[in-house]
Amino acid sequence: MYHRFEENKYPSTNIRIDDFKTHISLIKEQNFKFISHEEFEENINIKSNAKKILLTIDDGFLSFYKNAWPILKKEKIPFIIFVNTESVGSSGYMSWEQLKEISDFDFVHIGNHSHSHGYLVDKKDDEIEKDIKISMQLFEEKLKHKTKFFAYPFGEYKNSYKKIVENLGFKYGFGQHSGVMDSTKDKYELPRFPINEKYGEIKRFNRLLRTIPFAYKSIAPDEKYLIEPNNPPKVKIIFFKDGPKIKNINCYSNEKNEWRKSKIEFINDYEIKVILQGKFTTERGRINCSLREASGDWRWLGIQFVISEL
Repeated sequence: MYHRFEENKYPSTNIRIDDFKTHISLIKEQNFKFISHEEFEENINIKSNAKKILLTIDDGFLSFYKNAWPILKKEKIPFIIFVNTESVGSSGYMSWEQLKEISDFDFVHIGNHSHSHGYLVDKKDDEIEKDIKISMQLFEEKLKHKTKFFAYPFGEYKNSYKKIVENLGFKYGFGQHSGVMDSTKDKYELPRFPINEKYGEIKRFNRLLRTIPFAYKSIAPDEKYLIEPNNPPKVKIIFFKDGPKIKNINCYSNEKNEWRKSKIEFINDYEIKVILQGKFTTERGRINCSLREASGDWRWLGIQFVISEL
């Protein structure tokens, strides 16, 4: 997942264009196939060792159109760009005309990113639904376009929010927690690796290309939106009995606004508890678990919690 391209005063959401070009080259060199939104739908439920990658861009910044689009257009690399409709045409963002231009190419898909791009997760359900309906209406009016793909602003969601997205006809909801997609992932809680100047550094990007799915049966708590009595959450992950051996699993978490290695309690050979040492104190709480395989590949599982501001 990318945001800005060559907007170097925003390092937390920007990627330098030379690094982006290198990313594209590395993906090709390691024999990944860039897949379209249609191929994504065909492949999400298929168990396969084939190396496939879905490129996504959030927000529809003008710097994407100016700096990244010419590269993707020339090489016909498929991608989904998630657009929040309220910002379209404002300073620093693409216009409806530019969005219509790129959407005419069959390897491009415009996904929904809400209307306001606000902290919708803290809103009431009727406010969330109203916001998304406005964006859907504008998509139809301006682009004659409908989409099954939704990306939560800031990657934030709660169970009622996910249900609204589903009830409005979307089939997929994308977050911003890191991880590799496979058939065990919740279709309304799909992971992506966010890429910026820090996390797009070439050595790290090479490691990301060595990550593989970490299949799981369930994660508790099911509700990722935490109100005060439930913070810190009691985290339990159940893997599959016939899955990889998890004895060497490592997890890291950012409770108390400090990244640390988490304490793990093994319930048995396929179930663990992640013991947090305090509350999540920032807007988003994160847990990342990894397991290195003998091949050198890394299984990776990211979990994101949202801390209620209400």
